[in-house]
Amino acid sequence: MPAELILVIGLALLFDFLNGIHDSSNIVATMIASRAFSPQKALAMTAVAEFLGPFLFGVTVAKTIGDEIAQSSALDLKVIIACLVGAIVWNLLTWFLGIPSSSSHALIGGMVGAVIAGAGFDAIKLHGFQKVLIALFASPIIGFVFGFFITRVIYFLAQNATPKINWFFKKGQLITALGMAFSHGTNDAQKTMGIITLSLLISGYLSEFTVPFWVIAASAGAIALGTATGGWKLIRTLGGKFYKIRPVHSFATQLTSGLVILSASALGLPVSTSQVVSSAIIGVGSSERLGKIRWSVAGDILTAWMITIPASALFAAVAYWVIVRFIF
Repeated sequence: MPAELILVIGLALLFDFLNGIHDSSNIVATMIASRAFSPQKALAMTAVAEFLGPFLFGVTVAKTIGDEIAQSSALDLKVIIACLVGAIVWNLLTWFLGIPSSSSHALIGGMVGAVIAGAGFDAIKLHGFQKVLIALFASPIIGFVFGFFITRVIYFLAQNATPKINWFFKKGQLITALGMAFSHGTNDAQKTMGIITLSLLISGYLSEFTVPFWVIAASAGAIALGTATGGWKLIRTLGGKFYKIRPVHSFATQLTSGLVILSASALGLPVSTSQVVSSAIIGVGSSERLGKIRWSVAGDILTAWMITIPASALFAAVAYWVIVRFIF
């Protein structure tokens, strides 16, 4: 196996690991903030569920990432390396600053920037790229709307309940949190699978786009390990800076996010867990009172979402220039 391909696989798994750190905050923040689980139990339970997710729900998203965005015949491994470097640099920067930006956006931005720099705009499959962008930008809107109405339905059903209903919302998170963790492992680990499989195809190790079992296992393991490590700065942002999260908010957020992400995975659509969970938290809080939300925090996160694709694309394009001129 050539050194370039080994480097691609290593960078892809590093990105996957950082994705797990980044997005662990989305999965566990509300269950920790609502005191349903201790941080250690929440992270351990989530890591196991994330590892199992790709094995249980297939690899449709991997095919979208690896086969529908760029022409594999026009690519080489230098482009893939630059794509991953751009996404990793952006993830590390936002992780250091404690900003819950989207790893999915970073990967898509990195791919687009590297592909255009290395193979030209014609190498982009516009139909597939549009499909991905629609999924990425529509999913947070859907998360907000679902969170808003699911919370209203929950309050309607529980309007005559005693305070003991909080016990149900705490213990019920065992199911909703696991569902959200399964959905995250299913959707996000597949993005790394798509990149690795595309690289194997470019290198001639595969004759068609089929995800090998070892790629599934390695990608699932990397994201699970990252999740177990935990991104504490991001957990604090999502777990308390929007508003004071109670068990009902956590339950509704997890139910909403799991439904949206699993539905997208079934359709082969890559979505941003960060966006879906953050928008679901805002939707759940808004269903009680709009003034409940600290909108300045939401604005900061929205700004990060908007600049992630162009920023990671720029980083990837610069990385490609450096790779071509000074490394390979």
